[in-house]
Amino acid sequence: MAEPDLYNILGVKRNAADPEIKKAYRKLAMEFHPDKNPEAGDRFKEISYAYEILSDPRKREVYDRHGLKGIQEGAHEHGGMGADDIFSHIFGGGGLFGMPGMGGMRGRRRARGEDTVHPLKVSLEDLYKGKTSKLQISKSVICKACDGRGGSGGAQTCRGCRGCGRKVTFRQLGPGMTQQMQSICTDCGGEGETIAEKDRCQTCRGKKVINESKVIEAHVDKGMRDGQKIYLRGEGDQQPGVEPGDVIIVLQMKPHEKFQRTNDDLFMTHTITITEALCGFILVVKHLDGRELVVRQPAGEVVKPGDFKGIKGEGMPQYRNPFEKGVLFIKFDVTFPSNNFADEAKLKMLETLLPNRPPEPIPSGDAEEVVLTDYDPYERSERGGRSEAYEDDDEDGHSGPGGIQCAQQ
Repeated sequence: MAEPDLYNILGVKRNAADPEIKKAYRKLAMEFHPDKNPEAGDRFKEISYAYEILSDPRKREVYDRHGLKGIQEGAHEHGGMGADDIFSHIFGGGGLFGMPGMGGMRGRRRARGEDTVHPLKVSLEDLYKGKTSKLQISKSVICKACDGRGGSGGAQTCRGCRGCGRKVTFRQLGPGMTQQMQSICTDCGGEGETIAEKDRCQTCRGKKVINESKVIEAHVDKGMRDGQKIYLRGEGDQQPGVEPGDVIIVLQMKPHEKFQRTNDDLFMTHTITITEALCGFILVVKHLDGRELVVRQPAGEVVKPGDFKGIKGEGMPQYRNPFEKGVLFIKFDVTFPSNNFADEAKLKMLETLLPNRPPEPIPSGDAEEVVLTDYDPYERSERGGRSEAYEDDDEDGHSGPGGIQCAQQ
């Protein structure tokens, strides 16, 4: 692949003066900045890189003589400006659009370490009442014996990679075509610096950090939800010159044997008899905080199978507003008595208490009397929709579906 021309990227001639290069960059940067043109991230990086080289007289001279290869081979010796620093240089530190938090403001921030994620299993009771959990974590902390220097003389820049942590090699693919290859420096293990064995700290062995166990507390507030995160700021691994990341606790709710949660509402199922459904009942519900709720259903207020009834203010507490609670919904299943649970005389007596039957239909003279039997439709679906009669016929080989006989050969 041919080496890109930085002058063409900015659209200027090779003998262009510095103000012309700066003007061209400013115009292109405003057009392709990701805040205005999110799809042009790669193009913006090319423009920023080209300006970084051509706006520096020394780097421009190296580029004019040796091309990108000369820049890359000497990159470890000189720091470069990132895109944010370039904006700070051009726009006075206020970012592309003069807003704080963009441009040079970001370039001066201290590097930040990675966050550490820990799962925390909690019960529905924990989320209802709130709790404080203690977790023991292992983290890296800066070695106090050497103050994070790794040794008595501190770390030295690696000679193998000259501090960049990687070695760059080039392979000639053809006329005017080179391939750049990078690999982790074996001298420093990618750290960019080394410490002589005799100078290494005896506590951390030159690693600058040591492992330490620490007990941390995670406060689970009332109303928190499954998957919610608790951030413990600055409790992550430490590294010299790097702001520690956070420890992030992710709540994992265990299933509950009685209640299910949907947002701030709770759901439960309760089974009653046909007698209770018609004549009323008393139900005692033990809540998540140990309280007993007494539910009375008056006689005559019929509960049908699948009915939902709710108790306001007995659902889950709202997160950060725990005095407001959702609804506790109860779904009722109704069980019916078994066959022949009473004799004919008692059934006749029961019928007098129930609503009247609908009028009996009068069949025509051609009507046929049939027998109604118990039947499970799911059993047939599991058999592929084939009846036993059809299966028997198929096994004998005499007929197919519908009783059509197979022709004899």
